[in-house]
Amino acid sequence: MKTRQVTQHKELSQRLGRDGSTLTRWLQRYRQGGLEKLLEVKTAPGATPKIPEEILKKLVARLECPQGFSSYGQIVEWLEQEFHLQVKYKTIYRLVRYQLKATLKVPRPVSKEQNEEAVSLFKKTFL
Repeated sequence: MKTRQVTQHKELSQRLGRDGSTLTRWLQRYRQGGLEKLLEVKTAPGATPKIPEEILKKLVARLECPQGFSSYGQIVEWLEQEFHLQVKYKTIYRLVRYQLKATLKVPRPVSKEQNEEAVSLFKKTFL
């Protein structure tokens, strides 16, 4: 419109493939704050996170420790005891498993009847 190649909203909306009301809204934003206001991307407020950023960092550090946690319930208890946070098991499970992509520190199952001497002998002779 500034270069006078297009004189009407209708023609410009057809060229851009946008509705006239959208162009009007864009022009209002441009007039209010210039190019910065026009290009500003608004984000929805959304819900506040259940676990604050500081505590989340401590949780990640604890998950990276060799001791870590052996269950998601243990994480829920840890958050309750250390930070007085009431967080549901399901929330912790989704956070740790899918967002943080962390694994719990659970050892592989070992038979109780297993002979340790036989295992060490097997390891020495097998390799």
